[in-house]
Amino acid sequence: MSATILLVDDHQVVRQGLRALLKVEPDLQVVGEAGDGLEAIQMVERLKPNVLVLDLMMPGVNGLEVTRQVHQRFPDTRIIVLSMHANEAYVLEALRNGAIGYVLKETGITDLVHAVREALAGRRYLSPPLSARAIDSYIQKAQAAELDPYETLTTREREVLQLAAQGLTNAEVAARLSISPRTAETHRANVMHKLGLETQIDLIRFALKRGILPME
Repeated sequence: MSATILLVDDHQVVRQGLRALLKVEPDLQVVGEAGDGLEAIQMVERLKPNVLVLDLMMPGVNGLEVTRQVHQRFPDTRIIVLSMHANEAYVLEALRNGAIGYVLKETGITDLVHAVREALAGRRYLSPPLSARAIDSYIQKAQAAELDPYETLTTREREVLQLAAQGLTNAEVAARLSISPRTAETHRANVMHKLGLETQIDLIRFALKRGILPME
């Protein structure tokens, strides 16, 4: 029986390329594709794939938050983050949120297939030159650190944070998340209060520093 895989990337050509390359593996089956984080979570709920392969940076809800939600709600789905960023801080955040693999886009399809097979076996995989030892050290330091204010945000507040940092108004956030504008405004105010932020610029700077928005 083939292992099932869900592909998530906001670029259709990337998804098509990954699907075509994985198709030649007889024991792996791509059962779906998604183009943004919110759609990805809905598809995981519906399809229950064995492995979720998703891009780190996406519109709506980014890969890190998708990883956190899927790991909490669907622990049987193994998560592999696909990224162009080799920064160990991104890797650490992905692992802390529940990813079992972190694959660099530049490494090629062989690396991804290997990562998928390792994930199915319950083993962590990091693309070279990422160092498992260095990541373990990061994790130990993070666990010993004081509580991060970001960790106090609810799932909805994290979604509102990312959309607001992208420049969406309360009305636009509300439309994307199927909530009322007043509720979106309340969530946004809670985010600003919990994170100690005062202005939209503060919000954007926090999102960039945290890796919620990509550094151009």
